[in-house]
Amino acid sequence: MCRSDPPDADGDRTADAAFAALLEDSADELYESAPCGYLSTLMDGTIAKINATLLDWLGLEPEAVVGRMRFTDLLTVGGKLYHETHFAPLLQMQGRISGIALELKRTGGGRMPVLVSSAVKHSSSGEPLLIRTTIFDARERRAYEEELLRGRKAAEEARRQAEADRTRLQDALAVLQRSLLPDILPSVPGLETAAHYHTASPDRLGGDFYDLFPIDGKRFAFFLGDVCGKGPQAAAVTSLTRYTLRAAAVHDTDPVAALSTLNKVLHERYTGSGDPRHCTAVFGTLEPDPATGEIAVHLASGGHPPVLILRADGTADYLPTPGGLLVGVLPDAHFSTATTVLAPGDTLLLYTDGLTEARIDEDRTLYGEESLLAFATEHAGRPPDALIHALTGLLDSFGDGLDDDTALLALGIPAHDSPLENGR
Repeated sequence: MCRSDPPDADGDRTADAAFAALLEDSADELYESAPCGYLSTLMDGTIAKINATLLDWLGLEPEAVVGRMRFTDLLTVGGKLYHETHFAPLLQMQGRISGIALELKRTGGGRMPVLVSSAVKHSSSGEPLLIRTTIFDARERRAYEEELLRGRKAAEEARRQAEADRTRLQDALAVLQRSLLPDILPSVPGLETAAHYHTASPDRLGGDFYDLFPIDGKRFAFFLGDVCGKGPQAAAVTSLTRYTLRAAAVHDTDPVAALSTLNKVLHERYTGSGDPRHCTAVFGTLEPDPATGEIAVHLASGGHPPVLILRADGTADYLPTPGGLLVGVLPDAHFSTATTVLAPGDTLLLYTDGLTEARIDEDRTLYGEESLLAFATEHAGRPPDALIHALTGLLDSFGDGLDDDTALLALGIPAHDSPLENGR
């Protein structure tokens, strides 16, 4: 039995023959028609050989180039300078150099970006004979790089514009925030005062507030609180709260009456609006006694953290106001009351919960009222400005753990040996 070829053997032979034909390009054809430019130069740069691809890019004839031009004659002015100062010295030291971006001059004045790689050919004795150079068309790459550069410039411009817009917004918010707080605290006979407002984020309005103002010839009122929420809506409530409490104190100096008026205003204004608003607040009055130098304090609290009393003898404690309800939640709210007397060297400290609710570690542990009491005890007997300065440093120490606005208000009577007490 004779063996026969498979049915498709003729087709396979035809395909093999066609493939073999593709491999029959001559070395000259491969050189001349390569998808990149080739040239060989003498060591002084004189062009000894150049392929058709490169001549076509340049728009030149071989007789105008071979033996008549140097490699640098093909380059732009900038390319020539770079070749002399960088390309040629590196090639001489290393024997080869790769991927250098240059530009060729084209007939008619055009430019063509290219990537150039060169290698020195040596004789058997090590003498340099000529330089072989390969040139790749980088026009598409240049277009991509230029597009990328335009994109980067546009992104950078957008970033700068966004930063400028953010700065303008922050400046506007800072001005608005300051408008919600007193510019300066009024002078109260026999009393030292200090306040501080820490903004957790310059990009948003806070809802904390405080104030101190006269209500008649001998008494002063003060308040401090925290509106729920942030942003313009909270700022609107803050403004309403401040003006309501000030107006309420003129008609009735009783702290409970002032908070009750605010409660009624907030409840009527925001109940049923779909955006309920409320706040915590402490409202109090100060009644100095010129004969003793002491000041009687009467206050009411609506859901606010208890105030601290720092005594001249180095002790500190909270002034309890349990059971006070948030202001604005119910139509008829109960508010807790408390009284105390400040003597020379004593200070009353009011604060918002941004202080006690600061996170102090990776476990997000709250700073808390116990830690604040210990801190206050360490600073008892110090004047209000020194106390606020110490608390400002404490707030700064929390770093990113302080994620809420914090308002501080300290009211204290100078000690007997202080400059204010002695009239200096």
